[in-house]
Amino acid sequence: MSERAAPFYCPYCGDEDLRPHESGHGAWECAACNRAFQLKFLGLLTRGLTHNDGGGDEI
Repeated sequence: MSERAAPFYCPYCGDEDLRPHESGHGAWECAACNRAFQLKFLGLLTRGLTHNDGGGDEI
């Protein structure tokens, strides 16, 4: 198993000043907005990737 992946920015304020939180694996705290959050990998989707080629406005 490899090392845990670190988030690049806070999902609440977007700041990059993150540190591991003491509550456990996948928990992070943001020094800018004073929030703690946890990241968790749920698993792979069984349906896989789907491509939406239903048309639409071209840019």
